[in-house]
Amino acid sequence: MKVLHVYKTYLPTSMGGTERVIWEMAEAGRACGVQTTVLSLAPGARTEPIGTHTGIYVRRDAKFASTDLSLSAFGAFARAAREADIVHYHVPWPLADLLYFHAGRNRPAIVTYHSDIVRQKRLNTLYAPLLRAFLSRVDRIVATSPAYAETSPVLARHRDRTVVIPIGIGARTPYAPQLRESLRERLGTGFFLFVGELRYYKGVSFLLEAARLAGLPVVVAGSGEMAGEIARAAVPNLTFLGRVSDEEKEALLDLCGAFVFPSHLRSEAFGVALLEAARAARAMICCEIGTGTTYVNVDGETGLAVPPGDPVALAAAMTRLAANRQTCEEMGRRAAQRYSELFRADIMAGSYRDLYDAVLLERRPAHAG
Repeated sequence: MKVLHVYKTYLPTSMGGTERVIWEMAEAGRACGVQTTVLSLAPGARTEPIGTHTGIYVRRDAKFASTDLSLSAFGAFARAAREADIVHYHVPWPLADLLYFHAGRNRPAIVTYHSDIVRQKRLNTLYAPLLRAFLSRVDRIVATSPAYAETSPVLARHRDRTVVIPIGIGARTPYAPQLRESLRERLGTGFFLFVGELRYYKGVSFLLEAARLAGLPVVVAGSGEMAGEIARAAVPNLTFLGRVSDEEKEALLDLCGAFVFPSHLRSEAFGVALLEAARAARAMICCEIGTGTTYVNVDGETGLAVPPGDPVALAAAMTRLAANRQTCEEMGRRAAQRYSELFRADIMAGSYRDLYDAVLLERRPAHAG
């Protein structure tokens, strides 16, 4: 089966959460008999192998209100879609909707709905009719957690064709023991760790204040628009590492006492970083924002959930875990078990393969055997 994924950016040009999820789908899907191509925008046009699948990179012409645009994408998409059994769109991205209406209406279509639009409200006013028309015509819509399927006002219009397939990730990246020892000498152990893209919805301002209030060691790793605020913060118990490699991230997870994830807006639809922490058997702290964050991290079972944008509550949760190491370790073990049962990449890939098969069966003409 040939599947074409369509998203605005992809690895290695962009390392965001959606790109990493598509990567996991593509690599794990191979074992399910899925041959994957990913069409995305990039500074320059090219086609090249990436992992065991293929990336088609179309030249980006412009960016408007966080939306990547490309005229040449229309021709490239039309050619790629003709070769695909299923076209799998990842939204919100307005150009994906336009590509569908340009040359995708006669192809079986799946949409993974990653997030409501939270920040660009003016853009959303213009985009909403196009998105509504697009979603009303595709074969299936996938929400990444039950919470998002239930709480998204956009998905509420399309519940009859919305299914839930949780995000999954594969095995951990191995690293050299010397790397762990080097980081241990620099940072110690038992600290609270945050790793992620430092975007507006990640709640890093609240984490800074919580670190001040709790006085506990905190390590922040990542890059993005909020990096400057963290770098300038005068919090003596907080260490900012900037962007780290996958190997460094895994070593940090093994050294930390717990993982803290203060995202406070619905733009954080799931939280792949939480999956990485769960896979590493670490207790977690996150915010209750009605999305997948508390589907991954179950309050009182795999960690703690606090109100969004509340540094006092965040600091109290950090203090509670730091004072109860045995409970923290038990939560970490339950987190790893939950990852193994629900959030592995092979489980996700198998669920998508079943969905692809169901859509193709529905599309099959009645006279076909």
